Amino acid sequence: MSYHFTIRNKVYRFKDLKTLLAKASPYRTGDVLAGVCAESYEERVAAQIALADVPLKTFLNEAIIPYEQDEITRLIIDSHDIGSFSLISHLTVGEFRDWLLKNETDADVLRSVENAITPEMAAAVSKLMRNQDLIAVARKCEVVTKFRDTIGLRGHFSTRLQPNHPTDDPRGVAASIIDGLLYGSGDACIGINPATDSPAVVLNLLNLIDNLRQQFEIPTQSCVLSHITTTIELINRGAPVDLCFQSIGGTEKTNSSFGINLALIEEAYQATLSLNRGTVGQNVMYFETGQGSELSANAHHGVDQQTCEARAYAIARKYKPLLVNTVVGFIGPEYLYDGKQIIRAALEDHFCGKLLGLPMGVDVCYTNHAEADQDDMDNLLTLLGVAGCNFIMGIPGSDDIMLNYQSTSFHDALYLRKSLGLRHAPEFEQWLIKQGFTDVSGDLLPVNPSHKMLSGII
Repeated sequence: MSYHFTIRNKVYRFKDLKTLLAKASPYRTGDVLAGVCAESYEERVAAQIALADVPLKTFLNEAIIPYEQDEITRLIIDSHDIGSFSLISHLTVGEFRDWLLKNETDADVLRSVENAITPEMAAAVSKLMRNQDLIAVARKCEVVTKFRDTIGLRGHFSTRLQPNHPTDDPRGVAASIIDGLLYGSGDACIGINPATDSPAVVLNLLNLIDNLRQQFEIPTQSCVLSHITTTIELINRGAPVDLCFQSIGGTEKTNSSFGINLALIEEAYQATLSLNRGTVGQNVMYFETGQGSELSANAHHGVDQQTCEARAYAIARKYKPLLVNTVVGFIGPEYLYDGKQIIRAALEDHFCGKLLGLPMGVDVCYTNHAEADQDDMDNLLTLLGVAGCNFIMGIPGSDDIMLNYQSTSFHDALYLRKSLGLRHAPEFEQWLIKQGFTDVSGDLLPVNPSHKMLSGII
């Protein structure tokens, strides 16, 4: 089906829904590189106006990647909740935007339709929204998940303590973990990106975190972000795996380039569940995404990068994850050129993920060759805090010495909590108070040099 709109007697034609979505997308360098973006601001506006008139039902009848060619498309169509869709099935994309912004459309209403909204619907409506619209709707969504603590409660905000080390040195990793805990970081998880995917190294890191967690009875969860096949192997060997991690993309071809498919994720999900290591819940998966992955793998099928990103959330939704985060500026300026594009992409990703029922976090980050700086990240961090983001990263000094990119520090989380009145996950907060690291208001207390965590660990 083709679409068109006329501006000043010039007719803009869009041959199919895939093209219309791409042309309506806000400007970003990845879509320029892929050759799918609007050729002018006027064409973008024409596409957005045409998109506003597209009925939501159209997305169930016109797949942007054919059903027969892509298992993600099949997952989206086959898992669609037609019953709850009846509440919004009469709406166009533009009317859907208006409905989402109504005061009456509250958290309970949004929760009732999350399985009726396809990723393409979420991506489409986001293209019609200002940044404040994306923030306002995402803020209404409350997505709560549990393992050893409770993440995503309204008024709460968590961090993944990311103690990466360029050689996976246990002493360096342990030093960063302790540093982060003293600053109140780590209630989302203690998650290490290993420098190598060696099962022996990954097992060593898993044991390090688990021993520390058990010794000090820390109510959090560990994750070593190895490839899913490595994690399955270690689970079969009895390793202390709390969360199973995997990077995912929005097309079958992208995931094939990662060495995964839905069957493999299902195997890992069931294996991790079988360990039954959670205490307050059993959300055991951790997924990471990022706009541009599909283009990097030459697997985007002509779909714009933001719509591809939203399609990855269909995979995450299926496996009821504890954590999902978009590593928004990590791939580089070839996909998101500057601070403005990174900020917009992060707000889109967070909005789409929350709308689809996911516990969204954001790695507020940029590479050193992007036209961005820490002021841009401060702005984005604050906007995400207002939007109700579930978690961010906590990295010593905000400088990841293994992955070589800039993210958010332990101090950034302190700033956000103090400025917006946000609290840690409840179980983790009580542990911090018991350890004497914070007072009941969440403010840091002076470190006691004789605290047992500071002696005999490193």
